[in-house]
Amino acid sequence: MSEIDTDFSLSSACSVDGAGTLAKTGEPVMNAPSPRSRAGGRAARRTLRNTRDIAMLPGLTNTLPLCEVMDGAQVEKIDNASMDILENVGVIFRDDIALADWKRAGAKVVGERVYLDRGLVRELIATIPSEFTYHARNPVNNVKLGGRNSVVVPMTGAPYLRDLDDVRRNPTLDDLAMFHKLSHMSPVLNSTAHHIVEPYDHPISQRHLRITYSSMKHSDKTFMAMTTSPKNAEDVMEMCAILFGEDFLETHPVTTGNCNGNSPLVWDETMLGAMRAFCKRNQPVLCSPFVLGGANTPASVPATVAQLNAEALSALAYTQVIRRGAPAIYGHYLSTVSMKSGAPMAGTPEISLMNFMIGQMARFYDVPWRTSNTLGGAKTFDAQAGYESATTLSAVMHAGANYIWHSAGWNEAGMHCSVAKFVVDAEQCAMAYRMARGPQWGDFDQALAAVPDVGPGGHYLGHPHTQENFQTAYFMPDLFDNNSIEQWMAEGSKEITARALEHARKLLSEYQEPRLDDAKKEALLDYIARREREIPAADALNQDY
Repeated sequence: MSEIDTDFSLSSACSVDGAGTLAKTGEPVMNAPSPRSRAGGRAARRTLRNTRDIAMLPGLTNTLPLCEVMDGAQVEKIDNASMDILENVGVIFRDDIALADWKRAGAKVVGERVYLDRGLVRELIATIPSEFTYHARNPVNNVKLGGRNSVVVPMTGAPYLRDLDDVRRNPTLDDLAMFHKLSHMSPVLNSTAHHIVEPYDHPISQRHLRITYSSMKHSDKTFMAMTTSPKNAEDVMEMCAILFGEDFLETHPVTTGNCNGNSPLVWDETMLGAMRAFCKRNQPVLCSPFVLGGANTPASVPATVAQLNAEALSALAYTQVIRRGAPAIYGHYLSTVSMKSGAPMAGTPEISLMNFMIGQMARFYDVPWRTSNTLGGAKTFDAQAGYESATTLSAVMHAGANYIWHSAGWNEAGMHCSVAKFVVDAEQCAMAYRMARGPQWGDFDQALAAVPDVGPGGHYLGHPHTQENFQTAYFMPDLFDNNSIEQWMAEGSKEITARALEHARKLLSEYQEPRLDDAKKEALLDYIARREREIPAADALNQDY
Protein backbone atom coordinates (compact mmCIF):
# COMPACT_ATOMS: atom_id res chain seq x y z
CA MET A 1 0.00 0.00 0.00
CA SER A 2 1.48 3.31 -1.06
CA GLU A 3 0.76 6.24 1.18
CA ILE A 4 -1.47 8.98 -0.17
CA ASP A 5 0.76 10.53 0.76
CA THR A 6 5.93 24.26 0.18
CA ASP A 7 5.72 28.34 -0.69
CA PHE A 8 7.44 30.45 1.59
CA SER A 9 8.22 33.01 -0.86
CA LEU A 10 10.23 35.85 0.21
CA SER A 11 8.08 38.82 -0.39
CA SER A 12 8.98 41.67 -2.66
CA ALA A 13 10.39 43.22 0.49
CA CYS A 14 12.18 40.32 1.98
CA SER A 15 15.46 38.85 2.97
CA VAL A 16 16.13 35.26 3.95
CA ASP A 17 13.90 35.50 7.00
CA GLY A 18 11.07 37.37 5.34
CA ALA A 19 9.94 40.95 5.86
CA GLY A 20 7.82 43.71 4.42
CA THR A 21 7.72 47.44 3.95
CA LEU A 22 7.97 49.65 6.97
CA ALA A 23 5.27 52.12 5.99
CA LYS A 24 3.00 52.24 2.95
CA THR A 25 1.39 55.63 3.45
CA GLY A 26 4.39 57.70 2.46
CA GLU A 27 3.69 60.03 5.39
CA PRO A 28 6.71 61.47 7.19
CA VAL A 29 7.70 59.87 10.46
CA MET A 30 7.20 62.39 13.23
CA ASN A 31 9.36 62.88 16.31
CA ALA A 32 12.03 60.53 14.97
CA PRO A 33 15.65 60.88 16.01
CA SER A 34 17.96 62.40 13.47
CA PRO A 35 19.01 59.76 10.93
CA ARG A 36 22.58 58.64 10.77
CA SER A 37 24.25 58.02 7.44
CA ARG A 38 23.48 54.58 6.02
CA ALA A 39 25.25 52.75 3.24
CA GLY A 40 23.09 52.61 0.14
CA GLY A 41 20.17 54.53 1.61
CA ARG A 42 16.68 54.47 0.11
CA ALA A 43 17.75 53.23 -3.32
CA ALA A 44 19.49 50.22 -1.83
CA ARG A 45 16.44 49.38 0.25
CA ARG A 46 14.19 49.69 -2.82
CA THR A 47 16.46 47.31 -4.72
CA LEU A 48 16.29 44.85 -1.85
CA ARG A 49 12.50 45.04 -1.75
CA ASN A 50 12.26 44.30 -5.47
CA THR A 51 14.64 41.33 -5.40
CA ARG A 52 13.27 37.89 -4.60
CA ASP A 53 15.70 35.64 -2.78
CA ILE A 54 14.81 32.02 -3.53
CA ALA A 55 17.94 30.51 -2.02
CA MET A 56 17.04 27.57 0.19
CA LEU A 57 17.16 28.33 3.87
CA PRO A 58 19.71 26.32 5.83
CA GLY A 59 18.22 23.15 7.23
CA LEU A 60 16.29 23.84 10.41
CA THR A 61 18.03 23.27 13.71
CA ASN A 62 15.10 23.35 16.08
CA THR A 63 15.91 25.14 19.34
CA LEU A 64 12.42 24.99 20.86
CA PRO A 65 11.94 23.10 24.12
CA LEU A 66 10.49 19.71 23.25
CA CYS A 67 6.97 18.91 24.38
CA GLU A 68 7.20 15.56 26.16
CA VAL A 69 3.87 14.34 27.49
CA MET A 70 5.19 11.08 28.96
CA ASP A 71 7.52 10.62 31.91
CA GLY A 72 10.33 8.09 31.82
CA ALA A 73 8.20 5.31 33.28
CA GLN A 74 5.52 5.84 30.64
CA VAL A 75 8.09 5.75 27.82
CA GLU A 76 9.30 2.42 29.18
CA LYS A 77 5.69 1.24 29.47
CA ILE A 78 5.13 1.91 25.75
CA ASP A 79 8.44 0.24 24.91
CA ASN A 80 7.61 -2.84 26.97
CA ALA A 81 4.11 -3.09 25.48
CA SER A 82 5.52 -2.85 21.97
CA MET A 83 8.14 -5.48 22.67
CA ASP A 84 5.44 -7.78 24.08
CA ILE A 85 3.49 -7.36 20.83
CA LEU A 86 6.58 -8.22 18.77
CA GLU A 87 7.43 -11.25 20.91
CA ASN A 88 3.98 -12.69 21.55
CA VAL A 89 1.61 -11.42 18.84
CA GLY A 90 4.12 -11.16 16.06
CA VAL A 91 4.12 -9.26 12.76
CA ILE A 92 3.12 -10.68 9.39
CA PHE A 93 5.72 -10.30 6.64
CA ARG A 94 3.98 -11.30 3.39
CA ASP A 95 7.21 -11.81 1.52
CA ASP A 96 9.23 -14.99 1.08
CA ILE A 97 12.56 -13.17 0.89
CA ALA A 98 11.89 -11.30 4.13
CA LEU A 99 10.84 -14.48 5.89
CA ALA A 100 14.07 -16.18 4.83
CA ASP A 101 16.05 -13.13 5.94
CA TRP A 102 14.40 -13.20 9.37
CA LYS A 103 15.13 -16.91 9.79
CA ARG A 104 18.81 -16.28 9.06
CA ALA A 105 18.78 -13.40 11.55
CA GLY A 106 17.53 -15.72 14.29
CA ALA A 107 13.86 -14.70 14.52
CA LYS A 108 11.08 -17.19 15.14
CA VAL A 109 9.06 -17.56 11.93
CA VAL A 110 5.73 -19.43 11.83
CA GLY A 111 4.15 -19.29 8.39
CA GLU A 112 4.13 -15.59 7.49
CA ARG A 113 4.22 -14.45 11.10
CA VAL A 114 7.54 -13.31 12.55
CA TYR A 115 8.07 -13.21 16.33
CA LEU A 116 10.85 -10.81 17.23
CA ASP A 117 12.84 -11.12 20.44
CA ARG A 118 13.33 -7.72 22.04
CA GLY A 119 17.05 -8.30 22.36
CA LEU A 120 17.33 -8.89 18.60
CA VAL A 121 15.26 -5.77 17.88
CA ARG A 122 17.39 -3.60 20.13
CA GLU A 123 20.59 -4.99 18.63
CA LEU A 124 19.42 -4.23 15.09
CA ILE A 125 18.01 -0.74 15.58
CA ALA A 126 21.17 0.28 17.43
CA THR A 127 22.99 0.18 14.06
CA ILE A 128 20.71 2.81 12.45
CA PRO A 129 22.53 6.17 12.11
CA SER A 130 21.04 8.75 14.44
CA GLU A 131 22.00 11.55 12.03
CA PHE A 132 23.03 11.83 8.39
CA THR A 133 23.20 14.40 5.59
CA TYR A 134 21.09 14.45 2.44
CA HIS A 135 23.12 15.37 -0.63
CA ALA A 136 21.40 17.39 -3.36
CA ARG A 137 22.67 17.79 -6.93
CA ASN A 138 23.49 21.34 -5.87
CA PRO A 139 25.69 20.87 -2.77
CA VAL A 140 24.51 24.25 -1.45
CA ASN A 141 21.18 22.50 -0.83
CA ASN A 142 22.58 19.63 1.24
CA VAL A 143 20.72 19.29 4.52
CA LYS A 144 21.25 17.42 7.80
CA LEU A 145 18.66 15.11 9.34
CA GLY A 146 18.42 13.73 12.85
CA GLY A 147 18.94 15.02 16.37
CA ARG A 148 17.57 18.57 16.35
CA ASN A 149 17.98 18.85 12.55
CA SER A 150 14.84 18.82 10.39
CA VAL A 151 13.90 18.90 6.71
CA VAL A 152 10.63 20.30 5.35
CA VAL A 153 8.98 18.41 2.49
CA PRO A 154 5.76 19.11 0.52
CA MET A 155 2.83 16.72 0.25
CA THR A 156 2.65 13.78 -2.15
CA GLY A 157 0.12 11.41 -3.65
CA ALA A 158 -2.87 13.63 -4.44
CA PRO A 159 -5.15 12.17 -7.13
CA TYR A 160 -6.64 15.63 -7.76
CA LEU A 161 -5.46 19.21 -7.60
CA ARG A 162 -7.06 22.60 -7.13
CA ASP A 163 -5.28 24.49 -9.86
CA LEU A 164 -4.30 28.10 -10.53
CA ASP A 165 -7.97 28.87 -11.12
CA ASP A 166 -8.96 26.95 -7.95
CA VAL A 167 -10.67 24.29 -10.08
CA ARG A 168 -10.62 20.72 -8.76
CA ARG A 169 -9.56 18.34 -11.54
CA ASN A 170 -7.27 15.46 -12.51
CA PRO A 171 -3.58 16.43 -12.60
CA THR A 172 -1.17 16.11 -15.53
CA LEU A 173 2.60 15.84 -15.80
CA ASP A 174 2.69 19.61 -16.39
CA ASP A 175 0.82 20.13 -13.11
CA LEU A 176 3.39 17.99 -11.32
CA ALA A 177 6.16 20.07 -12.89
CA MET A 178 4.40 23.21 -11.66
CA PHE A 179 4.47 21.97 -8.07
CA HIS A 180 8.13 20.95 -8.40
CA LYS A 181 8.87 24.49 -9.62
CA LEU A 182 6.96 26.02 -6.70
CA SER A 183 8.91 23.75 -4.34
CA HIS A 184 12.15 24.93 -5.90
CA MET A 185 11.08 28.57 -5.47
CA SER A 186 10.22 28.10 -1.82
CA PRO A 187 13.24 28.72 0.42
CA VAL A 188 11.79 26.85 3.39
CA LEU A 189 11.22 23.60 1.45
CA ASN A 190 14.28 21.37 1.48
CA SER A 191 12.88 18.83 -0.99
CA THR A 192 10.58 18.59 -4.01
CA ALA A 193 9.13 15.26 -2.79
CA HIS A 194 8.03 13.08 -5.75
CA HIS A 195 4.45 12.67 -7.03
CA ILE A 196 2.96 15.70 -5.34
CA VAL A 197 0.05 15.02 -7.67
CA GLU A 198 -0.58 11.96 -9.84
CA PRO A 199 0.06 12.70 -13.55
CA TYR A 200 -2.97 11.02 -15.12
CA ASP A 201 -1.86 11.80 -18.66
CA HIS A 202 0.95 9.24 -18.39
CA PRO A 203 0.58 5.43 -18.13
CA ILE A 204 0.60 4.33 -14.51
CA SER A 205 3.05 1.54 -15.28
CA GLN A 206 5.63 4.06 -16.52
CA ARG A 207 4.69 7.00 -14.33
CA HIS A 208 7.47 6.55 -11.76
CA LEU A 209 10.10 7.31 -14.41
CA ARG A 210 8.61 10.64 -15.45
CA ILE A 211 7.85 11.63 -11.85
CA THR A 212 11.47 11.03 -10.83
CA TYR A 213 12.81 12.92 -13.84
CA SER A 214 10.54 15.88 -13.05
CA SER A 215 11.97 16.01 -9.51
CA MET A 216 15.52 15.89 -10.87
CA LYS A 217 14.97 18.37 -13.71
CA HIS A 218 12.96 21.17 -12.14
CA SER A 219 14.95 21.59 -8.93
CA ASP A 220 18.43 21.00 -7.60
CA LYS A 221 17.22 20.21 -4.08
CA THR A 222 16.92 16.71 -2.67
CA PHE A 223 13.80 14.74 -3.57
CA MET A 224 11.81 11.64 -2.69
CA ALA A 225 11.79 8.44 -4.72
CA MET A 226 8.96 6.13 -5.75
CA THR A 227 8.31 2.85 -3.91
CA THR A 228 5.19 1.75 -5.81
CA SER A 229 6.82 -1.62 -6.58
CA PRO A 230 10.19 -3.28 -6.07
CA LYS A 231 11.04 -2.88 -9.74
CA ASN A 232 9.95 0.75 -9.76
CA ALA A 233 12.18 1.35 -6.74
CA GLU A 234 15.08 -0.26 -8.60
CA ASP A 235 14.43 2.01 -11.59
CA VAL A 236 14.60 5.05 -9.35
CA MET A 237 17.83 3.84 -7.80
CA GLU A 238 19.30 3.45 -11.29
CA MET A 239 18.27 6.99 -12.16
CA CYS A 240 19.87 8.26 -8.94
CA ALA A 241 23.06 6.40 -9.88
CA ILE A 242 23.04 8.17 -13.26
CA LEU A 243 22.55 11.57 -11.62
CA PHE A 244 25.00 11.19 -8.73
CA GLY A 245 27.26 8.26 -9.64
CA GLU A 246 27.09 4.67 -8.44
CA ASP A 247 29.95 5.03 -5.96
CA PHE A 248 28.53 8.26 -4.55
CA LEU A 249 25.25 6.49 -3.79
CA GLU A 250 27.08 3.91 -1.70
CA THR A 251 28.21 6.49 0.82
CA HIS A 252 25.83 9.45 0.46
CA PRO A 253 22.06 9.58 1.04
CA VAL A 254 20.51 11.45 -1.91
CA THR A 255 16.81 10.56 -1.79
CA THR A 256 14.11 9.05 0.44
CA GLY A 257 11.72 6.16 -0.04
CA ASN A 258 8.52 5.63 1.90
CA CYS A 259 7.36 2.15 2.89
CA ASN A 260 3.88 1.96 4.40
CA GLY A 261 2.76 -0.83 6.67
CA ASN A 262 -0.73 -2.29 6.57
CA SER A 263 -1.88 -1.72 10.11
CA PRO A 264 -2.46 -3.68 12.18
CA LEU A 265 0.87 -5.54 12.11
CA VAL A 266 1.34 -6.42 8.43
CA TRP A 267 4.15 -5.62 5.97
CA ASP A 268 3.52 -6.68 2.38
CA GLU A 269 5.70 -7.86 -0.49
CA THR A 270 5.48 -4.60 -2.44
CA MET A 271 6.77 -2.41 0.38
CA LEU A 272 9.38 -4.90 1.58
CA GLY A 273 10.77 -5.37 -1.93
CA ALA A 274 11.02 -1.61 -2.38
CA MET A 275 12.66 -1.34 1.03
CA ARG A 276 15.34 -3.82 -0.04
CA ALA A 277 16.02 -1.84 -3.23
CA PHE A 278 16.72 1.28 -1.17
CA CYS A 279 18.62 -0.28 1.72
CA LYS A 280 20.92 -2.24 -0.58
CA ARG A 281 21.96 1.06 -2.16
CA ASN A 282 22.35 2.67 1.28
CA GLN A 283 19.46 5.07 0.72
CA PRO A 284 17.12 5.99 3.59
CA VAL A 285 13.55 4.73 3.87
CA LEU A 286 10.67 5.87 6.02
CA CYS A 287 9.21 2.89 7.89
CA SER A 288 5.64 4.16 8.14
CA PRO A 289 2.71 2.37 9.77
CA PHE A 290 -0.52 3.75 8.30
CA VAL A 291 -2.58 4.63 11.35
CA LEU A 292 -6.31 5.31 11.26
CA GLY A 293 -6.84 5.66 14.98
CA GLY A 294 -9.84 3.69 16.18
CA ALA A 295 -10.16 1.75 12.91
CA ASN A 296 -6.90 -0.16 12.51
CA THR A 297 -5.62 0.56 16.01
CA PRO A 298 -7.27 0.40 19.45
CA ALA A 299 -9.53 3.30 20.41
CA SER A 300 -6.92 4.61 22.83
CA VAL A 301 -4.04 7.04 22.28
CA PRO A 302 -1.42 5.16 24.38
CA ALA A 303 -2.43 1.76 22.98
CA THR A 304 -2.37 3.14 19.42
CA VAL A 305 1.17 4.42 19.99
CA ALA A 306 2.21 1.04 21.42
CA GLN A 307 0.96 -0.80 18.32
CA LEU A 308 2.41 1.80 15.94
CA ASN A 309 5.72 1.63 17.76
CA ALA A 310 5.84 -2.15 17.39
CA GLU A 311 5.08 -1.88 13.67
CA ALA A 312 7.72 0.77 13.10
CA LEU A 313 10.36 -1.12 15.11
CA SER A 314 9.76 -4.32 13.14
CA ALA A 315 10.42 -2.50 9.85
CA LEU A 316 13.35 -0.49 11.22
CA ALA A 317 14.92 -3.72 12.42
CA TYR A 318 14.40 -5.33 9.00
CA THR A 319 16.29 -2.48 7.28
CA GLN A 320 19.30 -3.53 9.31
CA VAL A 321 18.83 -7.20 8.42
CA ILE A 322 19.07 -6.07 4.80
CA ARG A 323 22.13 -3.88 5.38
CA ARG A 324 23.68 -2.99 8.71
CA GLY A 325 24.19 0.73 9.09
CA ALA A 326 21.78 1.71 6.31
CA PRO A 327 19.97 4.98 7.15
CA ALA A 328 16.34 4.51 8.14
CA ILE A 329 13.67 6.77 9.61
CA TYR A 330 10.98 5.94 12.16
CA GLY A 331 7.85 6.81 10.22
CA HIS A 332 4.10 6.95 10.56
CA TYR A 333 1.02 8.41 8.97
CA LEU A 334 -1.38 9.57 11.69
CA SER A 335 -5.08 10.13 11.39
CA THR A 336 -8.01 9.55 13.70
CA VAL A 337 -11.30 8.21 12.37
CA SER A 338 -14.65 9.86 12.91
CA MET A 339 -16.95 7.37 14.61
CA LYS A 340 -19.85 9.30 13.01
CA SER A 341 -18.82 8.75 9.39
CA GLY A 342 -15.71 6.57 9.30
CA ALA A 343 -13.81 9.39 7.58
CA PRO A 344 -10.22 10.24 8.56
CA MET A 345 -9.81 13.46 10.51
CA ALA A 346 -6.98 15.98 10.71
CA GLY A 347 -5.94 18.52 13.33
CA THR A 348 -7.44 16.65 16.28
CA PRO A 349 -5.88 16.86 19.77
CA GLU A 350 -5.13 13.13 19.76
CA ILE A 351 -2.96 13.51 16.64
CA SER A 352 -0.92 16.17 18.41
CA LEU A 353 -0.56 13.98 21.50
CA MET A 354 0.57 11.04 19.40
CA ASN A 355 3.16 13.21 17.65
CA PHE A 356 4.56 14.24 21.03
CA MET A 357 4.66 10.61 22.17
CA ILE A 358 6.20 9.25 18.97
CA GLY A 359 8.90 11.91 19.17
CA GLN A 360 9.74 10.67 22.64
CA MET A 361 9.88 7.06 21.48
CA ALA A 362 12.14 7.87 18.53
CA ARG A 363 14.52 9.72 20.82
CA PHE A 364 14.39 6.79 23.24
CA TYR A 365 15.72 4.56 20.43
CA ASP A 366 18.01 7.33 19.10
CA VAL A 367 16.67 7.19 15.54
CA PRO A 368 15.41 10.05 13.34
CA TRP A 369 11.67 10.23 12.86
CA ARG A 370 9.13 11.40 10.33
CA THR A 371 5.75 13.05 10.76
CA SER A 372 3.01 14.57 8.59
CA ASN A 373 2.41 18.31 8.62
CA THR A 374 -0.30 20.88 7.70
CA LEU A 375 -2.91 18.19 7.03
CA GLY A 376 -6.47 19.22 6.31
CA GLY A 377 -9.76 17.48 5.73
CA ALA A 378 -11.55 20.55 4.33
CA LYS A 379 -12.79 20.46 0.75
CA THR A 380 -11.64 23.99 -0.04
CA PHE A 381 -8.98 26.30 1.31
CA ASP A 382 -11.24 27.63 4.05
CA ALA A 383 -11.01 28.36 7.77
CA GLN A 384 -11.25 24.65 8.60
CA ALA A 385 -8.20 23.93 6.44
CA GLY A 386 -6.29 26.72 8.16
CA TYR A 387 -7.16 25.65 11.69
CA GLU A 388 -6.39 21.97 11.03
CA SER A 389 -3.05 22.76 9.41
CA ALA A 390 -1.95 25.29 12.01
CA THR A 391 -2.76 22.92 14.86
CA THR A 392 -0.67 20.17 13.32
CA LEU A 393 2.21 22.48 12.38
CA SER A 394 2.52 23.77 15.93
CA ALA A 395 2.51 20.27 17.38
CA VAL A 396 5.07 19.02 14.85
CA MET A 397 7.49 21.81 15.72
CA HIS A 398 7.16 21.25 19.45
CA ALA A 399 7.43 17.48 19.02
CA GLY A 400 10.87 17.87 17.42
CA ALA A 401 10.14 15.95 14.21
CA ASN A 402 13.02 15.43 11.80
CA TYR A 403 11.45 14.54 8.44
CA ILE A 404 8.49 16.91 8.20
CA TRP A 405 6.49 15.58 5.28
CA HIS A 406 3.22 16.79 3.69
CA SER A 407 4.16 20.34 4.60
CA ALA A 408 2.43 22.08 1.70
CA GLY A 409 -0.81 21.67 -0.22
CA TRP A 410 -2.58 18.79 1.56
CA ASN A 411 -6.35 19.11 1.79
CA GLU A 412 -9.48 16.94 1.55
CA ALA A 413 -7.70 14.16 3.50
CA GLY A 414 -4.98 14.08 0.85
CA MET A 415 -7.36 13.74 -2.08
CA HIS A 416 -6.21 17.01 -3.61
CA CYS A 417 -3.25 19.35 -3.54
CA SER A 418 -4.28 22.99 -3.58
CA VAL A 419 -2.02 25.51 -5.29
CA ALA A 420 -3.32 28.25 -3.01
CA LYS A 421 -2.83 26.19 0.13
CA PHE A 422 0.58 25.05 -1.11
CA VAL A 423 2.05 28.56 -1.13
CA VAL A 424 0.34 29.61 2.11
CA ASP A 425 1.39 26.41 3.90
CA ALA A 426 4.96 27.07 2.81
CA GLU A 427 4.83 30.58 4.22
CA GLN A 428 3.41 29.16 7.46
CA CYS A 429 6.33 26.71 7.57
CA ALA A 430 8.70 29.63 7.07
CA MET A 431 7.16 31.35 10.08
CA ALA A 432 7.48 28.14 12.10
CA TYR A 433 11.10 27.89 10.94
CA ARG A 434 11.69 31.42 12.20
CA MET A 435 10.12 30.59 15.56
CA ALA A 436 12.00 27.30 15.95
CA ARG A 437 15.35 29.02 15.40
CA GLY A 438 14.75 30.88 18.63
CA PRO A 439 15.66 34.49 19.51
CA GLN A 440 18.56 35.94 17.54
CA TRP A 441 21.03 37.83 19.71
CA GLY A 442 23.49 39.08 17.11
CA ASP A 443 22.49 42.76 17.24
CA PHE A 444 21.28 42.90 20.84
CA ASP A 445 23.74 45.57 21.95
CA GLN A 446 23.09 47.77 18.91
CA ALA A 447 19.32 47.47 19.33
CA LEU A 448 19.52 48.24 23.04
CA ALA A 449 21.55 51.36 22.26
CA ALA A 450 18.47 52.74 20.47
CA VAL A 451 16.58 52.96 23.79
CA PRO A 452 18.38 56.07 25.15
CA ASP A 453 18.34 57.59 21.63
CA VAL A 454 14.53 57.45 21.51
CA GLY A 455 13.82 57.98 25.20
CA PRO A 456 10.42 58.15 26.91
CA GLY A 457 7.43 58.87 24.68
CA GLY A 458 9.24 58.49 21.37
CA HIS A 459 9.10 55.78 18.72
CA TYR A 460 11.60 53.74 16.81
CA LEU A 461 10.27 53.88 13.24
CA GLY A 462 12.82 56.37 11.99
CA HIS A 463 15.75 55.24 14.11
CA PRO A 464 18.81 54.10 12.13
CA HIS A 465 18.78 50.67 13.75
CA THR A 466 15.16 50.16 12.70
CA GLN A 467 15.92 51.41 9.20
CA GLU A 468 18.79 48.96 8.90
CA ASN A 469 17.00 45.97 10.43
CA PHE A 470 13.30 46.23 9.64
CA GLN A 471 13.74 43.75 6.80
CA THR A 472 14.70 40.94 9.18
CA ALA A 473 13.64 41.93 12.70
CA TYR A 474 10.05 40.68 12.48
CA PHE A 475 8.52 38.25 10.02
CA MET A 476 5.93 40.00 7.87
CA PRO A 477 3.84 37.48 5.93
CA ASP A 478 3.55 37.98 2.21
CA LEU A 479 0.14 36.33 1.92
CA PHE A 480 -1.76 37.61 4.97
CA ASP A 481 -3.45 40.98 4.65
CA ASN A 482 -2.93 43.32 7.59
CA ASN A 483 -4.02 46.55 5.92
CA SER A 484 -7.00 48.64 6.96
CA ILE A 485 -10.36 47.50 5.63
CA GLU A 486 -10.48 50.62 3.45
CA GLN A 487 -7.20 49.73 1.77
CA TRP A 488 -8.22 46.07 1.48
CA MET A 489 -11.44 47.10 -0.25
CA ALA A 490 -9.62 49.55 -2.51
CA GLU A 491 -7.33 46.71 -3.62
CA GLY A 492 -10.26 44.50 -4.62
CA SER A 493 -11.35 42.87 -1.31
CA LYS A 494 -9.24 39.83 -2.14
CA GLU A 495 -9.38 36.95 0.30
CA ILE A 496 -6.41 34.71 0.88
CA THR A 497 -7.16 32.17 -1.86
CA ALA A 498 -7.12 34.87 -4.54
CA ARG A 499 -3.95 36.44 -3.13
CA ALA A 500 -2.24 33.05 -2.93
CA LEU A 501 -3.09 32.16 -6.52
CA GLU A 502 -1.77 35.49 -7.75
CA HIS A 503 1.38 34.88 -5.78
CA ALA A 504 1.79 31.38 -7.24
CA ARG A 505 1.44 32.76 -10.77
CA LYS A 506 4.10 35.36 -10.03
CA LEU A 507 6.47 32.74 -8.67
CA LEU A 508 6.02 30.59 -11.74
CA SER A 509 6.64 33.57 -14.02
CA GLU A 510 9.95 34.17 -12.21
CA TYR A 511 11.04 30.52 -12.16
CA GLN A 512 14.36 29.69 -13.81
CA GLU A 513 15.23 26.04 -14.29
CA PRO A 514 18.46 25.01 -12.57
CA ARG A 515 20.75 23.64 -15.27
CA LEU A 516 21.13 19.87 -15.36
CA ASP A 517 24.40 18.55 -16.79
CA ASP A 518 23.81 17.75 -20.48
CA ALA A 519 25.44 14.31 -20.35
CA LYS A 520 23.45 13.30 -17.28
CA LYS A 521 20.25 14.67 -18.79
CA GLU A 522 20.81 12.63 -21.96
CA ALA A 523 21.63 9.49 -19.95
CA LEU A 524 18.48 9.89 -17.85
CA LEU A 525 16.29 10.37 -20.90
CA ASP A 526 17.90 7.36 -22.61
CA TYR A 527 17.20 5.24 -19.53
CA ILE A 528 13.59 6.40 -19.42
CA ALA A 529 13.12 5.70 -23.13
CA ARG A 530 14.55 2.18 -22.77
CA ARG A 531 12.45 1.35 -19.72
CA GLU A 532 9.31 2.72 -21.38
CA ARG A 533 9.95 0.40 -24.31
CA GLU A 534 10.35 -2.52 -21.90
CA ILE A 535 7.38 -1.73 -19.63
CA PRO A 536 3.98 -2.35 -21.25
CA ALA A 537 2.07 0.91 -21.05
CA ALA A 538 -1.26 -0.90 -21.21
CA ASP A 539 -0.45 -3.01 -18.15
CA ALA A 540 -1.70 -0.29 -15.83
CA LEU A 541 -2.63 -2.50 -12.91
CA ASN A 542 0.50 -4.63 -12.67
CA GLN A 543 3.25 -2.61 -11.03
CA ASP A 544 5.72 -5.45 -10.46
CA TYR A 545 7.51 -6.14 -13.72
